[in-house]
Amino acid sequence: MAKRTDTRSSAPHDADSHDLISVHGARVNNLKDVSVQIPKRRLTVFTGVSGSGKSSLVFGTIAAESQRLINETYSAFVQGFMPTPARPEVDVLDGLTTAIIVDQQRLGADPRSTVGTVTDANAMLRILFSRLGKPYVGGPGAFAFNVPSVRASGGITVERGAATRTVKATFSRTGGMCVRCEGRGSVSDIDLAQLYDDSKSISEGAFTIPGWKSDSWWTVRLYAESGFLDPDKPIRKYTKKEMQDFLYREPTKVKVEGVNLTYEGLIPKIQKSFLSKDKEAMQPHIRAFVERAVTFTTCPECDGTRLSEEARSSRIDKLNIAEACAMQISDLAGWVSGLDEPSVAPLLSTLRGTLDSFVEIGLGYLSLDRPSGTLSGGEAQRVKMVRHLGSSLTDVTYVFDEPTTGLHPHDIQRMNDLLLRLRNKGNTVLVVEHKPETIVIADHVVDLGPGAGAAGGTVCFEGSVEELRTAGTVTGRHFDDRAAVKDTVRTPTGTLEIRGATTHNLRDVDVDIPLGVLTVVTGVAGSGKSSLVHGSIPAGEGVVSIDQGAIRGSRRSNPATYTGLLDPIRKAFAKANGVKPALFSANSEGACPNCNGAGVIYTDLAMMAGVAIVCDECEGKRFQAAVLEHHLGGRDISEVLAMSVTEAEEFFGAGEAHTPAAHRILGRLADVGLGYLSLGQPLTTLSGGERQRLKLATHMADKGGIYVLDEPTAGLHLADVEQLLGLLDRLVDSGKSVIVVEHHQAVMAHADWIVDLGPGAGHDGGWIVFEGTPADLIAGRSTLTGEHLAAYVGA
Repeated sequence: MAKRTDTRSSAPHDADSHDLISVHGARVNNLKDVSVQIPKRRLTVFTGVSGSGKSSLVFGTIAAESQRLINETYSAFVQGFMPTPARPEVDVLDGLTTAIIVDQQRLGADPRSTVGTVTDANAMLRILFSRLGKPYVGGPGAFAFNVPSVRASGGITVERGAATRTVKATFSRTGGMCVRCEGRGSVSDIDLAQLYDDSKSISEGAFTIPGWKSDSWWTVRLYAESGFLDPDKPIRKYTKKEMQDFLYREPTKVKVEGVNLTYEGLIPKIQKSFLSKDKEAMQPHIRAFVERAVTFTTCPECDGTRLSEEARSSRIDKLNIAEACAMQISDLAGWVSGLDEPSVAPLLSTLRGTLDSFVEIGLGYLSLDRPSGTLSGGEAQRVKMVRHLGSSLTDVTYVFDEPTTGLHPHDIQRMNDLLLRLRNKGNTVLVVEHKPETIVIADHVVDLGPGAGAAGGTVCFEGSVEELRTAGTVTGRHFDDRAAVKDTVRTPTGTLEIRGATTHNLRDVDVDIPLGVLTVVTGVAGSGKSSLVHGSIPAGEGVVSIDQGAIRGSRRSNPATYTGLLDPIRKAFAKANGVKPALFSANSEGACPNCNGAGVIYTDLAMMAGVAIVCDECEGKRFQAAVLEHHLGGRDISEVLAMSVTEAEEFFGAGEAHTPAAHRILGRLADVGLGYLSLGQPLTTLSGGERQRLKLATHMADKGGIYVLDEPTAGLHLADVEQLLGLLDRLVDSGKSVIVVEHHQAVMAHADWIVDLGPGAGHDGGWIVFEGTPADLIAGRSTLTGEHLAAYVGA
C-alpha cells in the first residue's frame, strides 16, 4: 500500500488567504456605501432595528450576487429559463461562496402540496410501499395522489425502411389519485343561488358574479349570444337541455358578432376562473364571493386521504400509506425504525435520517399530510432546513432569516445547536436575528442602524458579542433589557367562553378568556395555541384577527395604496385644484405615459439581467408634468408621496392641507412605529417586521371589540418591542380586548393574564397547563414557559 505523505509545508498557502467575504460600497435599498468584512467558516449575526438594512445587506447584496454568479456559469440556453436578477448596487464583492438561502417565504399554497411532498419524505415512502406493501398494487406512482390512473388503446404506425404498418397497442399507468376529489382530499360544492338570480333572464342582469359586466364579451354577452340559451327567458324556466348547456356544457367554439369565442358551462368556467387560484391571493371582494358561493367538504370516497382505494389497500405491518402520512412524524420515525428489510436498507436509512431531522428541528409534531400552505413562516423555514441538515456540502454560505421566529424559548436552544453544527462542518453561517438568545452564540456581530429607513443603512458596530454589550449602539443598549412583571394587573370586564375545543390536537379544551385586558396565549411550538385562538374564537362581528399571512403587493403598491391613505389625499388635491381625483393616481389617468406610472422603465434582456432605468420623462416621479403643476399646501403629489409618515402627519394635520381622514391613517402608521417609511416606497422593499406592522396599522381602524394578534413581535428589534407594548396598552385602555399568541418573554411579562398550552407539541400537547397572572406563572414554575419566564425576569 502506498505511503501517504503530507504535502503541506509550514509556509502559508495562497489558498488559505481567502478567509473573508469583503463587501465595499453597498448601496442596495437604504444602504449608504456600506463596507464590511465577514469571516468565513464562522457564525455571523446581523442585528439592528427593523428597516435598518440587514436584509438589504445579507439577502439583497451578498446572497443575491452569489446566486447571480452561479447562474452565469450555465449556458445561455439554460439561463433563458432561469430568473435573471440584476447585479446588486455594490462596488466590490470579494470572497463569495455558494449561498444557500433559507428564508421565511411561505411554501406554495397549492392544494396538492404537503409537508411530505416538499421534503421528499413522501417520495421515499411511496418507493417503500411499492417494494414491501402487500398486496402489490404497482410502482411508486400507484401511491402518489398527484398521479391519475390512465388506460389507453389504439393503433400506432411503425415505420421500418420503406414499409409502414399499423399495430394495435395498449397503454396503462396506475396512479394513486382519488378519482372523486382528484387528489385534493376535499370536494367543492357550488351554491348556484350565489351565481345568479333565477327569477331574472340573462338580459335582465341575472348574474351576481363579481366582475361580470353586461357588456363583457367573455362573460355575460357570450352566454346571451351563444345561441344555446334564450337571453330573455328567466333561468328558472329553462328546459332540462338548456340547463345542461347553461351549467355543464363542454367547451364549444361559437361565433358572436363575427368573433370566434369558446363557450363552456357556468360551473367549469367558475372552477377555472376562481377555484383554481390561491384564495389568499384574491382581492377581498372576490374572496368574500368565493367563501359565500363555494363550500368545501371532506371527500366521501377517500375520506380526505387523497388516495385511491387500491393505494389504501396495500399495507406494511398493518399500516397503509395514508395512515403513515397521517401519523405524527415523531411516531412515524419510530415505526420506520422498527422496519428491518435488507433489500431496502439504504432507503430506510435515508428515510429515518429525514424523519429524525424533523424531530431534531422541533417539527416532530407535524404530519406528512399537513398542507404546506397552512404552515407558519417559522415552520416553513424549518421545513426547508430539514434537507440541509444531513447535507455533505461544506464551505458553502448558509443564509438564515430570523430562524427563531415562532419558537418558544425552550426550542431556541435546539435551533442554536443546529446553526452551530452547520458552522462546525466548515460552512459560513449568516443569520439575520433580533433575539438575544441567538445573538449570544455568534462568533462575529454586525450591527446596522442607527435608525430605520433613511435614518439607517450604516454599519454601527462590528465585533464580538462582549464588545457589542458595551458598544453604545441601539442593539448594545437594549441587549440586556428585561421587561418587568407589572405590579398590578387590569380587572377583566367579562369573559369569552370556549367550550369543548377539539381543533387539530386540542383535547376537548374548556377555557375562559378574560375580556377588557391583555391576554397572552403561549406554549411550545405545536402545542395548540393557534388552533385555540383561530379555530375556537368565533370570527365575525366584533373580532379583528391579524395573522402572519404575507402582504401581497406588486412594485406599484406602497404604504399609501395599501392602507387606503391615497384616496383622501387624491380627493384633497382634486378639491383644491378643481380637477378629477383620478389625475393623482400613478396607476390611472395621471400616470406618466412613458413609464406608465412605474417611475422606471424595465428592459427585458432575455437570459441577461433585466435593466431598470429611471424614466427620463418624469424623472422617476411617476406622474405627467401637467399633474405636477397642481399643488396642495405648496406641494405637488410626487413630493407628498416622497414624504415620510412623520412629515406627512404634520403636513395633513393643520394649515391648507388639513385632511382629517389622511391624518387619522398616518397617526395609526406612526403608532406602530413606521414613522420613518416614505408614503410611496414600494411594498416589495419592506422588511418582514415592517409588513407585519403595516398590516396591524391597517386593521386598527376595523370596528371590533376583540383584537386577536398572532406573534406581533415577529421581525421586531428589542427597542421596537417596547413600542409595541405601548401600542397594546393603548388598545386595551381604549376599551378593547387584546388576545396575543406570543413567545416573546417581554410580552408575557407585560400581560394581565396568561393561558399556557402544552405540555409538549402535537399529541403531547393540546391541554391547558396554566391559567393566571404572569406573577403566578413565575412563582409556580410548573411549566416550561414558567421556567423560562422566571429566568428572563431574573426571579
